[in-house]
Amino acid sequence: MENRVNILKTEADATNAMYALSSYIEKSQLSTTHKELIKLRASQLNGCAFCLDMHSKDAVKYGETVQRIVLLDAWKETALYSEEERIILEITEAVTLIHQGGISDELYRRARTVFNENYFSQIVMAIVVINSWNRIAISSLLQPAE
Repeated sequence: MENRVNILKTEADATNAMYALSSYIEKSQLSTTHKELIKLRASQLNGCAFCLDMHSKDAVKYGETVQRIVLLDAWKETALYSEEERIILEITEAVTLIHQGGISDELYRRARTVFNENYFSQIVMAIVVINSWNRIAISSLLQPAE
């Protein structure tokens, strides 16, 4: 693989702003499980090996099972995820693949019956943040740690 500009170093102010957004999400009301599922699912959809490596290790460290991580790509086919988690995963897909229509009215209504305004907004912001990190890592050809 070719070496590319390290955007995180050349654009330090933007990187600091990204870290500030990430810090906001880490301090939000979102449960650790919800945050890690969002990071992993968006990174799967975007094909970000760097972020998948990082966040799968983090998820295990925070108590997530290897089985749930491995089966995350097939979350619709298993009962391993709670109803809340299933809605979060569906929102993650809708926002990450926004060009396919975004969050439908039906999904929004289901989400709002489960999550209050703040929690719903924090879910969307967490998805936006990881999608931004994915795009930076993929554009920079960042590689997983060995």
